[in-house]
Parts: sequence; structure tokens; C-alpha cells
Amino acid sequence: MNKFLFVISFTLFLPVLFADNKENHIGMAKFLGNETWNRCASLMLDKDADVYELSYERSGSMPLSPFAGKFIPKFLPTGPTKNEVQLANMDVLNEDVNTANQGTQMDAFGHFAYTEKVWDGEAKIKNNEIKYFDGLTQDDVKPTQNSPLLKLGIENVPPIITSALLLDVRKFANQGKKYSAGEFITRDDLEITLQKSGLSKRGILPGDVIMIYTGWSDYYKDPDTTKIYYSTAPGISYDAAKYLASKEVVAVGLDTCCVDARPDPNNPDSFKQPEGTPKNQSFPVHDYFLTKVGVHTLENLNLKKIANNGVYESCTMILPLKSKGSAGSPIRPVAIGKAS
Repeated sequence: MNKFLFVISFTLFLPVLFADNKENHIGMAKFLGNETWNRCASLMLDKDADVYELSYERSGSMPLSPFAGKFIPKFLPTGPTKNEVQLANMDVLNEDVNTANQGTQMDAFGHFAYTEKVWDGEAKIKNNEIKYFDGLTQDDVKPTQNSPLLKLGIENVPPIITSALLLDVRKFANQGKKYSAGEFITRDDLEITLQKSGLSKRGILPGDVIMIYTGWSDYYKDPDTTKIYYSTAPGISYDAAKYLASKEVVAVGLDTCCVDARPDPNNPDSFKQPEGTPKNQSFPVHDYFLTKVGVHTLENLNLKKIANNGVYESCTMILPLKSKGSAGSPIRPVAIGKAS
């Protein structure tokens, strides 16, 4: 099947993927549809387009989130079955491991909640005081301590098949230097990058995915011997998050662990959130995207090759697992686009 017939068949099949998606609370994913698929199709049809893997391999020696537990694959012996000629191989993970928020992954809206009042660390928070995206409460989303997410779980995220922009802020806004621990990528950095990379005329469109290359992934090593990657990180500022949300993007991802900037443990006193950032939040961008405006966060994207090749516009496909009630999912995003 040639590329043209593949794209036509693919775009005709897309509505089938979405046919049973009647769940509300999907945020900016409401902009996914024929317009974003058509943008994808035109990018895939370019004879010079190539496919780029945007995820890292998952292993027990990769950089690991301190919030998600150890990740220890155990590979079982090849197993025969009595009275049969077939054998099988399987593997398992250790107990209490969070597979959804390790490696290249995305967050469901139910990953974060908020309260109007600052918690003092002692008082019990009532369910009706805990709020989620679209005005849902704890009783709507997670009524008991051991409950899965009854709403806003990752299974409600539709296949994200849309146009994407790579904003190489390292190259265009930071003179080719990788961003430092605890440093912020600002709205000005994003606008400068759009201008210098030739994307300002096209602009950011509703339903786009935005991928931001900071260069922090230089510290992503497997095996993770230095332990730098997850210890701290640059991230986008609150004003940059508001700017991207105003463009009605469906997801924002970085080549970092956190999307939010994280303090440098060797110099924590130097870390200060920019003016205008809400107080009493360690992850204000997460809170804003996931609980206020409905933009998904993508973490640990592998953007080095696509950045080095200057693929600033692509058709990007992100399919989270339909893990019922989960707050996140591993993903294997791919981008199809032409090198500049």
C-alpha cells in the first residue's frame, strides 16, 4: 500500500477509534477530530517525512521517579505446558511499583486535585473540600482511600492523533545551552522560539501537541549511574503554561521528568517561582493544566533526535493504555515529519 492510500485509509478509520468516546471531562482533547487528522495526513504524505520515536526504553536501570517506587522487571523462565508443544515467556514487576508514572508517560486529569485552603498537615480534609477538573469532587472521582479513579482516569483519554510543534528552546532561546536545574522556560522563550524556528506564521493551533526541548535529557542515562536526571529539572513557568493553554493545546511535554521546574538540591535557596505563580504549590503547572484547563502533561520525552533534525512540525500519535481508574499511563509516542 503506497503512502497516499495508507493515509486515506488511516484517516477514514479514525472515527471508528472515537466512536465510543462519549465521556465528558476530556478537556482540550475536544479539539481532536477531522481538522487535526487532516493536518496529520498532510504531514505524513510528504515524501521526505520520517518516523521518530519519542519514548525511552523501559528498564530496571532507567532513571526512576522517586514518587513511583522501584521498577524491577523479573523475567520468568520459559514455560512449557504438559501435553502440549507450545512454550511461553512472560515477565512480572515487583510489588508496589507504579508503572504508569515511570519512563515516558502521560498524566490523567485525575492525577491532581486541589483544595481552597492550605492544609496544615494535621486536620482531616473532607471529601467535599477536594476538587478536580470540571468541578468534580473527591466523591465523584475517588470516594474512598482504595478506590480507583471513577472519573478522570486515563482510560477516558482518547487517542491523541494530531499535529505537533517541537519548540527547541535550547537552540533558539538559550543560545544552544541546555537549561539548568530549577530554571524556567518562559512565555518569552516560547515566542522567541516560534519566531526563530519559522513557526510564527503557522502559529499554535487548537488541538496541537507542544513538545519542548530543553536539553535536560543530556542527563538521561540508562543505566542511571549519576542520579542527576530526577534530582532536579528545568520546567515551564506559570505564564508559559497560561500562554499554551490559551492556544487550546491538547498536551504539553518536555524532555524532563516533571514539566514543572524543580529546585536544585545543591542550591535550594536559589529557587523562586516567578511572580504571578500561585502560592502553596510545588507543582503549579501540573495543577493548572490538569485541574483548571484540561491539558495533559507528557513527561520524559526523548526529543534529542527530532530536535537535531529540526523536525519542528509533525504528525504525532500518543495512545495511552486503557487502564481503568489509573492516574497515568506509559506511552510510546511517535512523530512523523520532515527534517528542516
